Amino acid sequence: MSTSIYFESNQIAKETNTIETADFYNEATEDYEFWSKDFNMHFGYYSPLQTNPFKRDSMLNEMNRQVYNRLDINGNKRLCDLGCGMGGTMRYGLKKYAGLNITGVTLSEFQAAEGNKILKGLNGTIKKEDYNNTSFENESFDGALAIESFCHSGHSKVSFSEAFRILKPGAKLVVADAFLKKEMQQLCIGGVYCYKNLCDGWSLEKLGDVHNVKKMLEDIGFKNINIEDISMHVAPSVLHVPFAIGGFIIKKLLKKEHLKPQSIKNLKGSLFALLSGAQMNNFGYYIITCTK
Repeated sequence: MSTSIYFESNQIAKETNTIETADFYNEATEDYEFWSKDFNMHFGYYSPLQTNPFKRDSMLNEMNRQVYNRLDINGNKRLCDLGCGMGGTMRYGLKKYAGLNITGVTLSEFQAAEGNKILKGLNGTIKKEDYNNTSFENESFDGALAIESFCHSGHSKVSFSEAFRILKPGAKLVVADAFLKKEMQQLCIGGVYCYKNLCDGWSLEKLGDVHNVKKMLEDIGFKNINIEDISMHVAPSVLHVPFAIGGFIIKKLLKKEHLKPQSIKNLKGSLFALLSGAQMNNFGYYIITCTK
């Protein structure tokens, strides 16, 4: 069976069985609390002499810092976190940078309700909205960020276009996420297998090809597009995955609790994220910075 046929047949099965992103996060938030006490729903960034590779939240918060640094925050700024989860990245920014006002959006009603409790007393709000079609007016924000969220809509042109619409002229969008390094059809069978299971486990529509994404950003109208491959900085946090999975399962067994179906899928996605990360010819983790 050719790689393309293998991929397409599995994609059909995926599309009929994929859990909605909102349901995924409603059910999987407990898993992410185990991953990060700060509710950072993403991988981390290892900076030698600045972060401890054995302390996961040290690296996860460093990823937050790297993203905010690229937004060139100074003075009062209104930012939008497109796919904010429980608001972990928002809370980090609001505590670290004076003058920020951050609005986050998530499809999950549970995340919006619980995340707003976490943000209580800070200048931030989470709204239950689709980042592909927000209620914000044109040119509302001084900057926007999306950490491991646009992958849920396949790094689509719709997502980046909506970000472009709500940004003020001269404002920046910063995206931190995993991308393919080549077209899907060019993946070997092993790569397709890991890719399919990664998407199934984490309810991802697909991962964009980073080269095509750059062209898409240009077509939308973004300027000064800077694409950084930070895979080696992210790798130490990815190596935490098997230990986190093992710890989570042991905790459940000791409490004599059953693993929820979505937790099993989430753990499966985490495992295949580790296996995909090892295929550096197929997959990479990037920070993309661009200006409207």
